[in-house]
Amino acid sequence: MLSTALTLAFVLVAAAFGISFFRLIKGPSVPDRILALDTLYIDAIALLVLLGIQLASPLYFEAALLIALMGFVSTVALCKFLLRGDIIE
Repeated sequence: MLSTALTLAFVLVAAAFGISFFRLIKGPSVPDRILALDTLYIDAIALLVLLGIQLASPLYFEAALLIALMGFVSTVALCKFLLRGDIIE
């Protein structure tokens, strides 16, 4: 039962990853692309967590945590750059 649920989750998260990547490339505006990038790192976190569950390895959970921290900081930096034109000020 768990292997079926994991397989289905992998397929659905991979589809979400593909749709987000398409929006990143095609996005009509910069805020849409930033939102797509934000969604891409969340999808990457989900894939790492699913892989960690499937392989029963805590290493993947730590990598997912690092990606979450880096993604949050990058999203904040991009938004500040869009609003002010400068990140540090």
